[in-house]
Amino acid sequence: MELTEFEKGLAVGLLIGEGSFGGDGKQPQVTLRMHVRHEALFRWLMERFPETKLYGPYHHGGRSYYQWMARGGALVHDVLPLLEERLTPALDGHASERFEQMRERYRTFIARERSRLASLVEAADGSSGR
Repeated sequence: MELTEFEKGLAVGLLIGEGSFGGDGKQPQVTLRMHVRHEALFRWLMERFPETKLYGPYHHGGRSYYQWMARGGALVHDVLPLLEERLTPALDGHASERFEQMRERYRTFIARERSRLASLVEAADGSSGR
């Protein structure tokens, strides 16, 4: 699904304002955790990024929330390019720094995943006679 400029801006704004950029030590991930009252927004994200995961609702510690995660191919193919294009230090220095730290820490994984995805695209293009 090709995102409109509005959809791209909304997604980036959500991730800058509410998201976290990190990983599990093996692969990078972008996580968005918000109250269950934002369920419609999470469903909107899932429609636009169907390879990502939505967990919850969780209820503990007096909080009720959903958690959306982008990692692996979904992160590298769908979410990373969007953030790389739009998230700059001039827009949000803190979020940009955290994003760059994630990209640096997981650069080998990201490069490997991009190579794997490129190979899949090439194979698909070759089999369709392009």
